[in-house]
Amino acid sequence: MGRVLPLLALRAFAEAGRYGSIKRAADVMGVTSGAVSQQLRLLEERVAAPLFSRTRYGVELTEAAAKVHPAMLRAFDQIESGLETLEASKAAQSLTVCTVPSFAASWLVPRLGRFTERHPQIEVRVEASSALADLRKQRVDIAIRHGLGDYPGLEATHLMAPELIPVASPRLLADGPRIDSPADCLAYPLLQDSDRADWRLWLQAFGVEGDPRIERGQAFDEDFLLVRAAEAGQGIALVRDIYAREEVRAGRLAVALDRPWPTEFAYYVVTLPQARERPAVAAFVSWLTSEAKA
Repeated sequence: MGRVLPLLALRAFAEAGRYGSIKRAADVMGVTSGAVSQQLRLLEERVAAPLFSRTRYGVELTEAAAKVHPAMLRAFDQIESGLETLEASKAAQSLTVCTVPSFAASWLVPRLGRFTERHPQIEVRVEASSALADLRKQRVDIAIRHGLGDYPGLEATHLMAPELIPVASPRLLADGPRIDSPADCLAYPLLQDSDRADWRLWLQAFGVEGDPRIERGQAFDEDFLLVRAAEAGQGIALVRDIYAREEVRAGRLAVALDRPWPTEFAYYVVTLPQARERPAVAAFVSWLTSEAKA
């Protein structure tokens, strides 16, 4: 059997020699100064020779130790470089995707198995959150955002534009003011999504901005709750057409305004610049766009 190498003692020797300081070596290694001193004593006992002499500024390599220190330092630097390569390889095969809960539940998660079948080596972690992910500060590789596509400093790709329609109780609309344009909806209470974004973005797409009524009104976490509140006559809800189709057909809801959908109001795949140079990110973005087209 080969000899057991005292790696911790050798690392203490390499770092103390690099910095000329036991305290600095301890900080780098994440241990106490006493632990570094103890490892150095053990190494000196093993080689039966002094390795450092103390100076008023710290420690200094002895003549014999100085001859082997450069090779020892290179060895640990190579080990650290190899570890970084392994970690980068692992990171390259894992992804964190952030999107709003409704999109994650209704569209992304049910399809995710197809991506895993095609790319079993890539681990995907889905964060479902209404909060806007900060790609520069959080460990998020890909965000799927619902908006108008204006994301300064980020790379955005149009994914899909599911149509949202303004719906309300027929009685509420019959008793209220006439709606001929998107701005006319503001005469009614607006029933909001959880982060109060959909009405603001929908109106902005039609050139309506700056009115304080845009973000007022009750807010709901789920589309079916919005539909129920609209049925109860509490205001106008902006919901996916598929969620209100049955209620409109049955006459429990009416479309408040029938306008062509603003195509720029859509879901976008958003990444940091150069992020798509990573094979895993490029593969996931490509899969998303192909699923959206299908």
